Amino acid sequence: MPDDSPAPTAPLPLPLKAADTTPERPWPVRHLAPKVADYVARMPPVWVEGQVLNVRRWNSLLFLTLRDTDLDMSLSVTLPAVAAMSLGDRFADGAHVVVHARPQYQVKKGALGFSADRVRLVGLGELLARIEHLKGVLAAEGLFDESRKRPLPFLPAVVGLVCAQQGDAEHDVVSNARARWPGVQFEIRRVTVQGAEAVPSVTAAIAELDADPRVEVVVVARGGGSFEDLLPFSNETLVRAAAACRTPLVSAIGHHMDAPLLDLVADLRASTPTDAAKRVVPDVTEERARIAQARTRTRAALTHRLAREQAALDHWRTRPVMARPETLVDPHERALRDQTARGRAVLDAALAHAATATARLAGQVRALSPAATLERGYAVVQRADGAVVRDPAEVAAGDRLRVRVAAGELAADVVDA
Repeated sequence: MPDDSPAPTAPLPLPLKAADTTPERPWPVRHLAPKVADYVARMPPVWVEGQVLNVRRWNSLLFLTLRDTDLDMSLSVTLPAVAAMSLGDRFADGAHVVVHARPQYQVKKGALGFSADRVRLVGLGELLARIEHLKGVLAAEGLFDESRKRPLPFLPAVVGLVCAQQGDAEHDVVSNARARWPGVQFEIRRVTVQGAEAVPSVTAAIAELDADPRVEVVVVARGGGSFEDLLPFSNETLVRAAAACRTPLVSAIGHHMDAPLLDLVADLRASTPTDAAKRVVPDVTEERARIAQARTRTRAALTHRLAREQAALDHWRTRPVMARPETLVDPHERALRDQTARGRAVLDAALAHAATATARLAGQVRALSPAATLERGYAVVQRADGAVVRDPAEVAAGDRLRVRVAAGELAADVVDA
């Protein structure tokens, strides 16, 4: 019986370039992986800096993670054990190193790694120079200015504490604070304060406590350590997170000689965790003593003031003017009476003199007055127009005249002129 099934078609050739691939004509993984490996193999080796994490040895190779200290990014690195032999115990988790490595793409795992052949520690002088450079940058931005420093609350109800998971810093802060003020409460965040995880864990703890409305002050405490151990507290990410904290922050990282950048950006630097406890809460014994002293001083001042006022009152009460207050008025009353009498006498004399002068002048006026002449029998003759007749020729027969005598007036007619 003949076979009617279609003959199998030949597979299409794979695209030569990645840009030519389509959903219908993709590259299989077995085809892409070698190309990626070949591309990565052409990259030159590079010096890379980072912090060592998770160092483990297998035969003659060291496997480790190289982590960026500012961002949460890391690379897998393999290194011949002999290349790190000269570093001894210094090559361990947390060490800052630079490695000379070439990128490698592992075809089967699809992972990118780095194969290193040389490694060296970042020197102390270089780390100090970097910290000084960062210090200058942050100072120029004003993060260390005194104007940014906020005062601590006098008596915080809840204190946020960032400290190591195991260590004396927590005990020093809590025990000393509660010995000074038993009522203080703590919100504690136990984190990694050393090594690669210190920066993200401390930064997250600060942010968490800052977001808690009950926390009135945040203390970041660590009981000192070597320069390398305290490097996370000079990390830019952590320092900027502390500067952004809205809650007053106390730095109690090292001892008197330690000076991480966190101390400069914090609102208060405490020399030790114990010193931080003394700065954060007041001493109840000292406060009671101050209150008692203040009450004693107030009572003494009030007693002295009352005694002084009583003495002044007694002094004034013994004076005659207080026994007979009218003695203050008596001299003035006598003076007023004398002045009144003198005024009345002067006024009477003036009135008498004026009355005499008036009488004299009245006599003179009467003597010179036409009325006096009329009283002696004389008369004043006036024409109808009021003109005084002084000459008979001034009138004619039939004129009407007014004759004014001492007792009044009368009318007259001229009969003959």
